[in-house]
Amino acid sequence: MTGIIILAAGSSSRFGSPKQNFVYQGKTLLQRAIQTALTCLHCEKVIVVLGANEELIRSNIDDQVVHVAYNPHWQEGMGSSIKIGVQEMLRLKPDITSIILMLCDQPFVDSFLISQLVEKKEINDCGIIASSYRDALGAPALFDAKYFPDLLNLQGHEGAKKIIETHADDVFILPFPLGAIDIDTADDLERLNQAG
Repeated sequence: MTGIIILAAGSSSRFGSPKQNFVYQGKTLLQRAIQTALTCLHCEKVIVVLGANEELIRSNIDDQVVHVAYNPHWQEGMGSSIKIGVQEMLRLKPDITSIILMLCDQPFVDSFLISQLVEKKEINDCGIIASSYRDALGAPALFDAKYFPDLLNLQGHEGAKKIIETHADDVFILPFPLGAIDIDTADDLERLNQAG
């Protein structure tokens, strides 16, 4: 069984307002990520981790379809959000066998890609399935249960990339060139809207 954790706790300091609520093709970035996660047939549970601007962002989420976890320590960085998400996933689904970490600012992640992560896990022995873009490995990425302790031990601004790099010999690489397109500034969003 696979669960999905969408990391959406950041403050979007380069935006000036929560980028999770910015609209691309009729939906907020976070709504798009949630819809993608929910349409993955292989996934049992979807958790969204919020932090900064929680009330503003939560108002755009249907709590009936996803579980929202709040990270009161969001300022400490992504590691703290991953920890909260994994703890909550294990509380709600203690028999979960793998977790996919998603970000909400990668607009080209789709349910096909998420399904591929799960399918690649089923057909090989690797404990991590990571997306590849810009000569780097990152999210979305799937982690087998044997890596849950590592995810729970991340500190501060450490992201899951640290685990991917540490266990490079146990990583299956899934090419995802469009993963290089993420939204970090209002200009990024404007360019994307003009192109789309």
